[in-house]
Amino acid sequence: MKTRITELLGIEHPIFQAAMSWASSNAPLVIAVSNAGGMGVIAAGPMRPADFRNALIEIKQRTSKPFGVNIPLISPRAPELLDIAYEARIPVMVASQGGPRDHLKRFRAIGTKWLHVVASVEHAKKAEAAGVDALVVDGAEAGGHPPPSEVGTLVLVRRVAKAVKLPIVASGGIADGAGVAALLALGADAVQLGTRFIATPEASVHENYKRAVLAADVHDTTLVGRGKLPVRQLKNAFSAKYEAAERAGASASELEEIYNSSSMKKAALEGDVEWGKVEAGQSAGLIDEILPAAEIMRRLVAEAEGARRRLMSL
Repeated sequence: MKTRITELLGIEHPIFQAAMSWASSNAPLVIAVSNAGGMGVIAAGPMRPADFRNALIEIKQRTSKPFGVNIPLISPRAPELLDIAYEARIPVMVASQGGPRDHLKRFRAIGTKWLHVVASVEHAKKAEAAGVDALVVDGAEAGGHPPPSEVGTLVLVRRVAKAVKLPIVASGGIADGAGVAALLALGADAVQLGTRFIATPEASVHENYKRAVLAADVHDTTLVGRGKLPVRQLKNAFSAKYEAAERAGASASELEEIYNSSSMKKAALEGDVEWGKVEAGQSAGLIDEILPAAEIMRRLVAEAEGARRRLMSL
């Protein structure tokens, strides 16, 4: 499958593994996906600078294929992480949560392709005007931080595709090759999967987290923190407490206190899937087994080809 994204980045398949704090804040998952012909992306946001630097060294030692780095630009540690990424001459940046304009010249000088994560038409147009190479468009089904507007992937990706000329990576609600084919048919140039790659041996999260993803159905996620930066996570004791306070008319400060009482780290590293933020997308309901990342890539490609053939036969 050749698309504008595969040509731009030099990857074999138009499939990205999403940057997920803790789950892909490591080298093995990125290496496995990239070696299988996709785009593995390391989530640098929660990493210590030394760990991030060492992970980049390991990735470069174990794959000659392109890989990506995600850095939330609003993070206080972003300048240091950006410097490490620059020193490592990373091939692809998948930046989020901030403006790219101030960084493009430096990274373009070393040949880095810059993709920017957006969740609205407005931000897509701003990123295009800033000069990025491509966009990752997150729909409401996605885990982590989906668009506050709660517009679904099918509608948002199509709307952005009509508004900009840049290549688009569609993200949110995809767990199999049929979803990959559907988003490519919609006009995307590649598709990004996050939750599917949590259920892998290579994902660096607690086994309780992985089992919670397997046990979830499509209706078992919720948005916590509507009205600011919402988080899509699996329903649990923490989300129930927050939503009960919302219904009871709790003040903004009371809701913020509850929101800040939990973290993804509590679930991902400590295994507390009741009181931690178990970030996952609606596609968790389509996942029922833990598989090596390379096998997931193989199946995604085969399933997408099967979906393409089915459409051609109609």
